[in-house]
Amino acid sequence: MIQLGLLGLTVEFLWNVDFWINVGVLATTYGVFALGIQLNVGTTGIFNFGQAGFMAVGSYGMGILVVKADASFWLALVLGILIAIAAALLVGLPSLRLRADYFAISTLAFSEIVRYVADNWDGLTGGNLGLFGYTDSWTAASARIDALLERVGVAPRFLLPLLLVNVSILLASTLLVLLLVRSPWGRVLRAIREDEDAARSLGKNTFAYKLQSLSLASSLAAVAGYMLAINISILSPANFEPVLTAYGYVIVILGGLGSYAGVVVGSLLLIFVLEATRYLELPLSDARIAALRFMIVGAVLMALVVFRPQGLFGRREELTLRAR
Repeated sequence: MIQLGLLGLTVEFLWNVDFWINVGVLATTYGVFALGIQLNVGTTGIFNFGQAGFMAVGSYGMGILVVKADASFWLALVLGILIAIAAALLVGLPSLRLRADYFAISTLAFSEIVRYVADNWDGLTGGNLGLFGYTDSWTAASARIDALLERVGVAPRFLLPLLLVNVSILLASTLLVLLLVRSPWGRVLRAIREDEDAARSLGKNTFAYKLQSLSLASSLAAVAGYMLAINISILSPANFEPVLTAYGYVIVILGGLGSYAGVVVGSLLLIFVLEATRYLELPLSDARIAALRFMIVGAVLMALVVFRPQGLFGRREELTLRAR
């Protein structure tokens, strides 16, 4: 058994294809999730701490429509995004006029409200037992993808069809957001980030633009929620804790503020570290090993902040966000 240093980290998993498929599925899910945070924080300058709540609203919306209302899985995907956008409007309309720190608190409060409602509304969401039974259509689609892969000589592997779909979604979402950010609409968002008063003096409705940015971020969170829901096959409130949003911010910091290519790389780096440290072999309890894993992630993040505060692909000038 090959081990690395005193940490007792076995490295045989690096040659395990299933390990990389799992990392890819999770990294693409978190990547789409973090794109919305990057759009809000890195481009618009608004601090959205409720991304996990929007993710929960979208994924639960899809699951409930399929399981409880017997809706088509594919139609439910579209309706779930619309429900997440409606939630963003519900949160944004009264709170986007607040100062940055108060807006951050209000979005965090929204995220926790959604989680507690999902935990206690047993008849609708399944409560802490979870909601399941919404994956039948995906299972059939996955089988068709496996059949196509077999025709080109690729042996079926668990989660490989989901990985291929997730990669396509991440690339398409990144391209879409990049095109929007480089459009006149995106230039207004950057102007708001730099100086909202100046943008308003030029006749721009900054409130409407911020609301649009939040709505787009919520739709990306809903899509990421679908990716997560299909992967785990059961929706539980525990899947949408605030730490999920914290992961999104870590990805943005790792990749660099304002860098969408950085989101893709940052998500892969974060998930690789989190999954690789599962193979730590130490004479410690599972709880202490879990804590050590997060300490390692924290150490990597601290080193990056010290030696490259702009992130892997960011620029130093992007760090000069003005608090409002």
